[in-house]
Amino acid sequence: QVQLVESGGDLVQPGGSLRLSCAASGSIFTISGMGWYRQAPGKQRELVARFISGVSTNYVDSVKGRFTISRDNAKNTVYLEMNSLKPEDTAVYYCNANINFKPYWGKGTQVTVSS
Repeated sequence: QVQLVESGGDLVQPGGSLRLSCAASGSIFTISGMGWYRQAPGKQRELVARFISGVSTNYVDSVKGRFTISRDNAKNTVYLEMNSLKPEDTAVYYCNANINFKPYWGKGTQVTVSS
């Protein structure tokens, strides 16, 4: 059974850093488009960062220069390095990927930025 499992969410002070991880497991023949979305209370889920083709990436404007997406293809794992965190970054962060030509979502990991 294919699944995505996120980890790394936590409570952090403004200006702090976190690193999220998302590992894909199961019978994986092809995987692409790994990325991160987030959903804050009362708001729609939005794209944060993702790989769009090869090594090309796409970021939402609000995180450019602060967040970095990376991946380990051998481990089917994608990471999100988050620096200079702001209270408005508070949300549940979800991992997404196309695996075996089907879209999959993780269950999410909570990131709270507060003093």
